[in-house]
Amino acid sequence: MQPAAYLDKLNPQQRRAVEHGVSGPGDIAAGPLLVIAGAGSGKTDTLAHRVAHLIVNGADPRRILLLTFSRRAAAEMTRRVERIAVQVMGPQARPLIEGLTWAGTFHGVGARLLRDHALEIGLDPNFTIHDREDSADLMNLVRHELGLSKTEKRFPTKGTLIAIYSRAVNAEQPLEEVIGRAFPWCAGWSAELKAIFSAYVEAKQRQNVLDYDDLLLYWAQMAGEPALAAGLSARFDHVLIDEYQDTNKLQATILLGLKPDGRGLTVVGDDAQSIYSFRAANVRNILDFPGHFSPRADTVMLEQNYRSTQPILAAANAVIDFASERYAKNLWSERTSAERPVLMSVRDEIEQANFVATRVLENREDGIALKSQAVLFRAAHHSGPLEVELTRRNIPFVKFGGLKFLDSAHVKDVLGVLRFVENPRDRVAGFRALRLLSGLGPATAGRILDEVGTHGTLLPALEAVTPPPRAQEEWPAFLALARELKAHGPGWPGELDLVRQWYEPHLERIHEDAPSRLADLVQLAQIAAGYPSRERFLTELTLDPPDATSAEAGPPHLDEDYLILSTIHSAKGQEWKSVFVLNAVDGCIPIDLGAGTREEIEEERRLLYVAMTRAKDSLHLMLPQRFFVHGQAARGDRHVYAARTRFIPPIILSRFSAGAWPPAQAEAPGSRAEPAVRIDIGARMRSMWK
Repeated sequence: MQPAAYLDKLNPQQRRAVEHGVSGPGDIAAGPLLVIAGAGSGKTDTLAHRVAHLIVNGADPRRILLLTFSRRAAAEMTRRVERIAVQVMGPQARPLIEGLTWAGTFHGVGARLLRDHALEIGLDPNFTIHDREDSADLMNLVRHELGLSKTEKRFPTKGTLIAIYSRAVNAEQPLEEVIGRAFPWCAGWSAELKAIFSAYVEAKQRQNVLDYDDLLLYWAQMAGEPALAAGLSARFDHVLIDEYQDTNKLQATILLGLKPDGRGLTVVGDDAQSIYSFRAANVRNILDFPGHFSPRADTVMLEQNYRSTQPILAAANAVIDFASERYAKNLWSERTSAERPVLMSVRDEIEQANFVATRVLENREDGIALKSQAVLFRAAHHSGPLEVELTRRNIPFVKFGGLKFLDSAHVKDVLGVLRFVENPRDRVAGFRALRLLSGLGPATAGRILDEVGTHGTLLPALEAVTPPPRAQEEWPAFLALARELKAHGPGWPGELDLVRQWYEPHLERIHEDAPSRLADLVQLAQIAAGYPSRERFLTELTLDPPDATSAEAGPPHLDEDYLILSTIHSAKGQEWKSVFVLNAVDGCIPIDLGAGTREEIEEERRLLYVAMTRAKDSLHLMLPQRFFVHGQAARGDRHVYAARTRFIPPIILSRFSAGAWPPAQAEAPGSRAEPAVRIDIGARMRSMWK
């Protein structure tokens, strides 16, 4: 193979990025380089070729630092580098690639460097590293020691405390600013949080432990000390970073400290796919990168897309063109198609679920496997009605980015109350319902359920209960709820609304993210409206055909086909032949909670762009025309009408085709006649085991 023939398969932009600063064997004088890699443009392959090209031309792999965001990505990158180098150099390349030992995550590399320099920075080299759960436990211990475990007002839990602490460290922001932007419900505890965090740091130092954030924080401190920074910089000739748009302020500080003049520094990423600000990622890192150096860093745009058809890219380009600040690029593809992305109007979320399930099955009949199709959504609870419809139709699915809707604790709590009233002998449901009352422990719940079993009916047993002192305040409301539900007072689905209203104070007490969980219960209420009775709702919601037939079907195959459901955040980096994006309307994309500042709006725009560029051949953006809104005291339950997302203004509608899904005609529920003969099958089944 000719010396540079291995680069022939690269397009001109990719090759320019790979060859930047490399004139030939032994002649490497690479200044700072920014590679803006559009969606599907071969970013990983380009970065792997650049590392291999450096090594082939004489760079010492032991002096190359390659940073990624997962160990799996680092391992895959190393394998690709080895494959390319072997193509050029033959088997003798393998020992060289074994020297590429500084390929890993920021945290993994940070831990190695801190051990190497521990004595210089006042650390015991035998320090241990706490994972997130260990860190939260230590934070909780400090909280208890400071007497903040019991307060008159609800104090943040250990999970919230560690999240606030981590955000402040990684974003390099003052505590008050972090609380105001991301944790406003904790605004009254600023002084107490500072005391806890100070004590937490002291506890870590006494115990010779570091948490994940320390691995970056100590590294950044080292990079800021001239004597240490010079040694760190000299240790690596080349520093390459993948997914630079996902770095936070602390990580950018580290990199600029390592290579302040930019020599040997390459960063790869896409500002249009910066969607992780909730993890403290800062899009300014990639937008401002060239200006940190003099002369400015070279910038290479990778614009040829190898994933999507040209109509999909034309629509995605049109959406991101409205971004207020970005690197101007125009994704293009050699993959032609007459099919434009579809803006599919449906009546409501129920019809949205109906359409998606129907089209997914049609695609499957046309040869597109379920695994090659994905349904994406802005927030995990947006998929609730669809999950119910998929379950009803026996369409297997896997969900990424949150629990399955029906598996979440708060949904199971509400369903538990309904099931207990429907069937008082259901001890699992009864135990879950009773344990929602504060001060009512498992032993008392067990005794109450024994009484219910003895009486055979619910209300006489509950009315005879003397609740423990700590549960006496909440017991009357629970008893009143049970009476109303047993009498079917408000009718269906009003009964579910009763449970939801009773449950809301418990939800706020149990869960710190109560507002987002409440949105799930609103979805549940909308689903309930599609059923004629409580009994039908509970039966069909619980029914899972794959499990019900498993005894006859045999064990499931490991390669069984299934549909992908995913939040947009969890879908980044993935691709599917057919993609459906749920709720492409204002209030969902952009989501209400993410529409406060210009920066938040811009990130919501990028989220839609990321969702659209996951599609290879077919893209449907779903537009429900109305949503059912619950629980507003002034106006009550009502339908509200939705508008197409602001990110698709009229001027770009020509990039899309329009579709509409006609509402299905609901069949009138049938009635069942009383049986002429009653047969006690249950008694017969019990006798089998005597």
